[in-house]
Parts: sequence; structure tokens; C-alpha cells
Amino acid sequence: MNRASDNLITRFKALADPTRLRLVALCGVAECSVSELTEVTGLSQPRVSQHLKALIDAGLLGRFRDGHFVYYRVPTNDADVAARRRLLALLPDDEPAFARDLDRLRDLRGGDAGESAMGEEDRQLHKALVELTVATSLGDLLDVGCGQGRLLKLLASRARRLVGVDIDPAARRLARAELLVAGLPNCSLRQGDMYALPFADAEFDTIILDDVLAEAARPADAIGEARRLLRPGGRILFLAATSPRGEARLKSNFADWAADASLRLAPPRSIPEDKPGWLLGVATT
Repeated sequence: MNRASDNLITRFKALADPTRLRLVALCGVAECSVSELTEVTGLSQPRVSQHLKALIDAGLLGRFRDGHFVYYRVPTNDADVAARRRLLALLPDDEPAFARDLDRLRDLRGGDAGESAMGEEDRQLHKALVELTVATSLGDLLDVGCGQGRLLKLLASRARRLVGVDIDPAARRLARAELLVAGLPNCSLRQGDMYALPFADAEFDTIILDDVLAEAARPADAIGEARRLLRPGGRILFLAATSPRGEARLKSNFADWAADASLRLAPPRSIPEDKPGWLLGVATT
């Protein structure tokens, strides 16, 4: 047999255990820590860790460190995505055990998170982002300074994969709860410093510098780091809170930052136009 057949056999063997099916189902909708999986399944931590290792060895799960915790999820950005997706599509949507596990995870993270409706400011921001990027998909998107994940939720339907980075563990914890309730499995969170982000070169098509540049000690270095991660033909979005009095100064800053990084900046857009609360600029290489 060839390598693809061997991989398929290995994965079927790994999924032959009911507990592993539950773990894969959970990690397919959200990135989960060992402690969360232990709490949800009712199994001991060593037992859960043993199952997770088998699923990683079979190529069904990946792991990453986020602060003091290690999270597990079904990978979405490697060469095996399509084959893995076809296999996991065989999992039954109506399995009661999967539904119970998901409800327990929501309760564990805070079941009321993410229930609020989109406010007018969010609608205006979403409209502007869609109009400025309407020609193409956002592809793989990175939100630097994601906070509680507002932009990830707004843009999840327009991107293939979304990763939010924030240095604040409390913000990331709340964002995970929000994204779980919103049902957005293509979103992920990472701890990161905007001057040294934990990603490979040319990994993203769209990068949002989400209200982080105005107070940055070294905005040029932050933009340079974003450029390192940007694929050819990609876009860096400058987004910053503003006011009618500060709008002109911020537009000048946007132009200076783009010029210093040898980026082409389209005319920034005020959101909303009549009483600016945000300024949005799209820069390309």
C-alpha cells in the first residue's frame, strides 16, 4: 500500500475508540485545553493525554502552547486539510454524546458569552471592511490585538482561517468563550507580541493591526513584523480608534507608517463617516 493508504488506516484505527471520536468532535469545533477536555469527558488527565497523543500521532489533531496552557485542535492550515476534512465529515452530526460534550464545554467557558446582537458601530465597521475587501476573500486572516474577538466574529464568514493574537490572557479567555458560542470553528487564538509574532513567514493573506499602532512604542517594527507574515498580494489593514478632532492627525500617521514600510496606502475611511469613531486604511506591498 502507498503512504496515503497507510495514513488512512492509521486514522481509522485512531477513531475506532469512542472517546477519541468525542475528543476529535470537540477539537473540530474549538481549540481545547487538556483540563477542559478532562472536565467535559469526565476522564482522568493521564487518560485524556494518552488519547490525545494517539490522535496527534495519527495526524488528526495538532497542539500549540498559549501562555501556561497547551491547546488541541483539528489542524486547518497544513497540506492534509482536505483529506482530514473528508474523513471527519463522516462523524454523525446527530450523535447525542457530541452534543452533550459541546454543551458542557460552553457551560465551562461561560454559556452566556457572545449572545449580544451586533451593535450599530459593529455594523458600520463590518460594512466598511466588506466594501474595502469585496473583490477577494480575506483568505487566511490574522488579527493583531484581537481583544475579545469582535473582528474575528464579524469577518469569520469571509475568511478561510482566522487567528487572533492578544497579549492579555483574560481577553483571549473571553474570546474563546465568545467564538464557541458563535459557532466559529475556523477561528483560533494565540498569545503573541506584535513585535515577534509566533508564525511562519508569508502565512497570511490579510493582517489587521487592530488599534495597536497609535500607542505602540515602535510602530515601524510592528508593521515590519506584519510584512514578514504577509503573502504576496496580501493586505495589511490599519484600524484605529479616533475622534473628529483627532482624525486628521491619525490619517497623517497612517500615511507616514505606510511610507516608512514601503507600503501603498489607499485613502483611509472614517467609520462612521459623519462622526468618526474609527479610521480604517488598507495597505498593500
